[in-house]
Parts: sequence; C-alpha cells; structure tokens
Amino acid sequence: MTASILVVEDEPAIQELIAVSLARSGHAVQRAASAEEAMRSIAGVLPDVVLLDWMLPDESGPILARRLRNEARTREVPIIMLTARASDEDKVAGLESGADDYVTKPFSPRELEARIQAVLRRRTPQLSKEAVEIEGLVLNPATRTVAGAGKSLKMGPTEFELLHFFMTHLDRVHTRAQILDQVWGDHVFIEDRTVDVHIRRLRDALSASGHDDLVETVRGAGYRFLSKR
Repeated sequence: MTASILVVEDEPAIQELIAVSLARSGHAVQRAASAEEAMRSIAGVLPDVVLLDWMLPDESGPILARRLRNEARTREVPIIMLTARASDEDKVAGLESGADDYVTKPFSPRELEARIQAVLRRRTPQLSKEAVEIEGLVLNPATRTVAGAGKSLKMGPTEFELLHFFMTHLDRVHTRAQILDQVWGDHVFIEDRTVDVHIRRLRDALSASGHDDLVETVRGAGYRFLSKR
C-alpha cells in the first residue's frame, strides 16, 4: 500500500536517500529537517506515517513523538523512529515516547518499506490492499470491487472508500467530522452533511445484496458499521 510519508531528518544526504527510496516505492514524500519544520508540515497536511530521526537540531525525536501523541489530531499517526542509537535502553526510550517501531541505521530500503507496511496495517487498516469480508459482503481494494449475495455491487469511488473505512473499523461509532477526516482527508473543508449524502448512496448500493442494514445511524452521534446483524 502506498502512503503519504513525512521524513524528519536533518542530514541532507540521508534525507535524500530515504526520500528517493520511498518515492520509488510509490509513496508521496514530504521532508522536514527539524521538529519545527515537521510541525508546520503536519499542520498543513496530516501524513499517513512519520519517519523520525532521534537527533534533530531543535528538539529530540522522542520529545516530538510525545508532542504528536498528546495532540488529538496526530495521536493515531504511525511513527517510526530512525536512529543510529542501537542500545536496548534507547530502543525502549524511543518506543515509550510513542513510536510504533524503531529502526537502527544503517538499514536497507527493503527493511524500511516492510516496517512501513507493518505499521500501516496495524494503525490504518483502510490503507491495506487486502480483501475484507463481513457478513458475506466482500470488498477487494486491489481490484476495487464489492460483492455480496453472489452479486457485484456498483458504487462510486467515494462510497467505496467509505465502505472500506467502515469495514476496517467495525462496531465503532464515528462522528461525521471523523468520517470526513478519514475518507475525504484531513483539512478538507466541506460540510459535515456531505457524509449523510454519501451514506445514503452507500446504503442504496448495498441494498442490492441486502447489506444496507449494516450501516447504522446512531442518533446524535454519527454512524457505525455492524459486524453482526
């Protein structure tokens, strides 16, 4: 799965090497050489993953990781610490600061890509290309197809992304604002009621297989996708 990745690294040569490798894997790459630059970048566009060096010119990687974990908007963003500090104590400190993984330099591009894919699967399953099946409803992100009750279900691209998000976040109530951030993207300024329109379209598409009742309206709160009827 491809992702938007922020590389926070102050050594230009290492930053360039990482960025080029990630771009070759199909990722969209943003760069920052300090914690301040990283926060400005994140304020503009929320990345799918942050690759974070330990030693930065203005503050350490673990301090920045704690800042990201303490803010609601960035709390769930996967963080991979990249550092030459290889002692067990350093690894524990990095992970305790909020990092999801800890990669020591030098590392191979293949290893880094594997670590990125692993944290994406854990933290943001809707980015996965693996098929998902719930109650006989099957969504395949790789082929962008949906089927249920032996029928191929037709739906628009936004409804597809909405269904993928729901099927990878079962039984949890999501507000309209949360759905907008997850499906339309962070910092997209459209009305919350837009969600209602696409929910209605999604239900219409799912009605052909009888799965429309899996999308439940929670009055005064938002919507959730049921794992059991």
